[in-house]
Amino acid sequence: MNKNLNPLNWTKKQQIIGGAVAIVLIGGATTGIVNHANHQAKERKIEALKNKKIKLCNARAKKARKLEKSNEADSKKLLDIAEKTPTDKNIKLAEDSILKVKNAEVKKAFDNQVVGIKNRVKLENEAKTAVSNYQKDAMNQDKYKTAQQAISKLTSSYSKGLKDSLTKQLATSKKQADDATKAQQAKSESDSKAKATNTNKEQSASTGNATNNNANVNAGNDSQSTVNNDVASGSNSYGGGSQNNYSQGGSNTSQNNTNSGSSNQGQGNSGQNNSNSNTNTGGNGSNSNNNGSNGGNSSQPSHVTKYLAWVSVDGVRTYTQLCNSVAEANSWTYGILHSQEIINLSFDHTIGNGLDNV
Repeated sequence: MNKNLNPLNWTKKQQIIGGAVAIVLIGGATTGIVNHANHQAKERKIEALKNKKIKLCNARAKKARKLEKSNEADSKKLLDIAEKTPTDKNIKLAEDSILKVKNAEVKKAFDNQVVGIKNRVKLENEAKTAVSNYQKDAMNQDKYKTAQQAISKLTSSYSKGLKDSLTKQLATSKKQADDATKAQQAKSESDSKAKATNTNKEQSASTGNATNNNANVNAGNDSQSTVNNDVASGSNSYGGGSQNNYSQGGSNTSQNNTNSGSSNQGQGNSGQNNSNSNTNTGGNGSNSNNNGSNGGNSSQPSHVTKYLAWVSVDGVRTYTQLCNSVAEANSWTYGILHSQEIINLSFDHTIGNGLDNV
């Protein structure tokens, strides 16, 4: 080994310089070690912060997913309620809950379900209105067809109960209308037969009166001819010239006769009784005759029956209608009893109805 490299052989100056160099070398090494340690500590700190941030993000994401599931569940629950009881309030609650849903596909499905509920409610209301309109005018076939079509559009499973109820109501109203129509037709046929019978009776009576009148006319003519012959046999004529006819009794009065001079003239009869007055005077004789007349028969118009239908509230006749037939009265009464106003009143009041002949 070189003597100069051995610190024991160094001079005092070399030892001082060597010590200083050693100190520098030792300080540099120490500094390097410290810097390395600080760098590692900083890296560990950064890594820890990174891990903490990741954990925080994962926690937030997990919480968001949990909240999303909760919002979806709430929306689904409110939609089920709106399906079963589609009031404006329930539909609005469902719509508000859907706004909190973030998943685009789920949100679209929920929105479509709300649209379906609204369309179903619209069809249900149209069907209710159509059936109600027919119940108020059960003789109207157009309204019956409209109600049938409206009911047929209720295809949702949620509308099944309402559809069955409206179908039953429509069938009941149709049957009552058909029964009323049959009753009206039967009454019309009965009235027609009665009218034909009355017409035949009137024609028979008219024929009898005409026969009686003809008999009276013939009897009057026969009576007058007899009287004329009697008067003619009492008149005198003298030969040797033309003499005036005269009546020895001065003046004679005879019934049922009309004479002028010595000629006879028959008078017809009007009605069933005759009243004739004749006066015969001497000379050229003039006779006057007054003929009575009979008045014809006059018939009284038959009474036409009307029907007063009524509906009472707590014993008071609140609704009345004058009708021409029982069927018309029944139809009107049925429409009133099934009106929304009477249905509402029936919860707190006593409803009655009846039919009076007028």
